[in-house]
Amino acid sequence: MLLTLVIVYLLVTIAIGLWAARRVKNTADFAIAGRHLPLYMIVTTTFATWFGSETVLGIPAKFIEGGLNGVVEDPFGAGTCLILVGLFFAGKLYRMTLLTLSDYYRERFGRVVEVACSLIIMLSYLGWVSAQVTALGLVFHLLSGGAISISAGMVIGVVSILAYTLFGGMWSVAVTDFIQMIILVCGLAVIAVFAGRLAGGADKVIDFALSRDLFKFWPEPSWHDMVFFFAAAITMMLGSIPQQDVFQRVMSANSVKSATRGPVIGGVAYILFAFVPMFLVASALLIMPEQTATLLKEDPQTVLPTLVLQKMPFVMQVLFFGALLSAIKSTASATLLAPSVTFTENILRQFYPPKTDRGALLAMRVTVLVFSVAVLAYAIRMQGTPIYELVSGAYQVPLVGAFVPLVCGLYWKRATTQGAIAAVLLGIGAWLLFLALPWGERFPAQLAGVLAAFGGMVVGSLAPQLLSDRRMPHRMLAGDSV
Repeated sequence: MLLTLVIVYLLVTIAIGLWAARRVKNTADFAIAGRHLPLYMIVTTTFATWFGSETVLGIPAKFIEGGLNGVVEDPFGAGTCLILVGLFFAGKLYRMTLLTLSDYYRERFGRVVEVACSLIIMLSYLGWVSAQVTALGLVFHLLSGGAISISAGMVIGVVSILAYTLFGGMWSVAVTDFIQMIILVCGLAVIAVFAGRLAGGADKVIDFALSRDLFKFWPEPSWHDMVFFFAAAITMMLGSIPQQDVFQRVMSANSVKSATRGPVIGGVAYILFAFVPMFLVASALLIMPEQTATLLKEDPQTVLPTLVLQKMPFVMQVLFFGALLSAIKSTASATLLAPSVTFTENILRQFYPPKTDRGALLAMRVTVLVFSVAVLAYAIRMQGTPIYELVSGAYQVPLVGAFVPLVCGLYWKRATTQGAIAAVLLGIGAWLLFLALPWGERFPAQLAGVLAAFGGMVVGSLAPQLLSDRRMPHRMLAGDSV
């Protein structure tokens, strides 16, 4: 019965997404909803995109292992990213009326940087989307009692998301995000209240978390712990900023006010509501201590689904899996769309430019389909990798390769194309070097990459200018002597 209701829910969201797809007439409608979304929809779509499988399944597992210190990347870094986007990036980018974030790299630094950053952005989505696909497979596997394999569940999940994203683009994503966020928030809030009662009261759950030192946030005052803590914090905080899905939500707004305030409100709401899954997993340790301890050793991601399936009534099960699917589908649809639009607009167009807007729209839809197949294959290949690790690892690539050109391009007038190219090459190079060598055990690879990227931007931008200034007096003297 529960599996049947889940399938009905999937069909309803597909129908809503296809209904919203009627608004898509051109590439701007498909990519950024024609810049028509009001503030409340920008808030819901940013929140829903961030609140994915890693929030419901991955964060609780990391929280129990290492407390708040273990989840600094997500939700704290991820939520802060949205706040930073709203405060420092949304207004400047919105006024440029661009279709993709990579369009900015082209406008500011030229074609080479545009293509390089496009590839970096697209590559980073593999891990993030794969995490959502993995979670979908896990959900169908659990609901069917093992009759549906995780791989088969992945296929079912991808097809259900593709059904409306392929046709409706950002319009379908935004409308379904709005509905799914309501289901997500209401469902998890009710379940948290019920779980608190099963555990003997919310105060007992909080006291239990305090007794296990789970609210400890700051690292030990040692160089190693502090520098790795800082690196973990900026991975999603800064690495998520140069991402097409964030940019699409900013550019889909109907005004600068909506574009700047929406991400800030969404980011604050995300950080606060991410405590609900953490509360649930702490409750599970009180409600079924022995079984939870076993699951934490075998597969921590199954603790909450097991708690709901074994200890809660059918209505709560419907609410939980409805909320979980809402979280996964909202994130997956956004992350399937973003790299596909980037590839079509900033790479494919360089070699095979569509003759008409209708041709460009068709190319975007075909790319969504191809990218979905690629992600599905990657998710099946990476089966067994923790969801949290898939997501956090994905953001290191744009952090070291695309963040510095974006922030310096917007806020440093002397940034040049040579500097941007040097930042990309040195950032990626240093990151890979530290990953490959034992150095990465002493100093975090992503932090080394960011520092190298900043160094490349400064030296690459200023060195040619300094050389030019030094040659100028010699030219003037030569001219005087003549």
